[in-house]
Amino acid sequence: MDVKDRNILAILQRQGRIAISELAAKLNMSDTPCLRRVRKLEQSGIIRGYAAQIDPKDVGFNVVVYAFVRLKENSDQHAILFEDSMENLEQVMECSVVTGAHDYLLKIVASDLLSYESFVKKSLGSLNCIAGIESTVVLKQNFSRSTLPL
Repeated sequence: MDVKDRNILAILQRQGRIAISELAAKLNMSDTPCLRRVRKLEQSGIIRGYAAQIDPKDVGFNVVVYAFVRLKENSDQHAILFEDSMENLEQVMECSVVTGAHDYLLKIVASDLLSYESFVKKSLGSLNCIAGIESTVVLKQNFSRSTLPL
């Protein structure tokens, strides 16, 4: 990846719907080489897709919770079961393996605290591989970045 590719990525992060002709003009390139570079970035998986950014509160998700999860045992079997289960739960926005006293950190959205409690009891609580869950409710999100510092 060279400087032009990084510049393409920097612009596309902020303007994913920009026309190729406009992108090429911003980069002092012609359309065809610019499109070729974008396609190469897409095919290599560097660009994973294009999506609308939606404010969770505007669609009824008023609560964001970070949940620290500890598994009963640190085994491949438990990890695979847990990770596969998290991928199937739409409320789980992020799932990360972490170091320290816990095994995973989840970012979960819910409409309110009662729905989060129900989610914990019915969805997470039904997994036998989980030893414990510690939840931290976000009181106020000051900002959230969706762009990388390219």
